[in-house]
Amino acid sequence: MALAVSLEDLGRKTGNEKALVLADALSHATGHFLDHNKSPSRGVGKLDNRGSHYYLALYWAEALAEQSVDAELKALFAKVAKDLNDKRADIVAELSACQGHSVELGGYYHPEPAKVEKVMRPSQSFNAIVDSML
Repeated sequence: MALAVSLEDLGRKTGNEKALVLADALSHATGHFLDHNKSPSRGVGKLDNRGSHYYLALYWAEALAEQSVDAELKALFAKVAKDLNDKRADIVAELSACQGHSVELGGYYHPEPAKVEKVMRPSQSFNAIVDSML
C-alpha cells in the first residue's frame, strides 16, 4: 500500500493535483479494503491475490467517483466503479473458477509473460473494464 504514499509524495513535490487526488482516494480505498476483510486467503476457492486486487480496484474507483476535487477523474471513474460493481458476481466467479489446479508458466526464474498474464488475469470481465481505460 506504499503506492498511496508515493503518489502523495509525487503530488506534493511536483504540484500534481491529480496525483494527490489519486493518493487520497487510494488511502480511502485501502481503509475500505481492510474494513471489509478483502485480504487474500490461502484456501482454495477463497479470495486470493487476484480477488484482492479486484476489490482494491473497485474501492479505489468508488473513492475516485465520490471525490469532488477533480471533475475529470470523477467522471472517468464513475463509469469504472459502476462497471466493476455491475460485473462483481461475474468477476468473482471467474477469479474463483481458476483456482485449485497447477499451471505451467514456462519456467520458474524466467516465466513466459503470456502464460503468466493468462494465469494472473483470468477474469475476462475484469480485464475488459481495466483495458477499456487504456
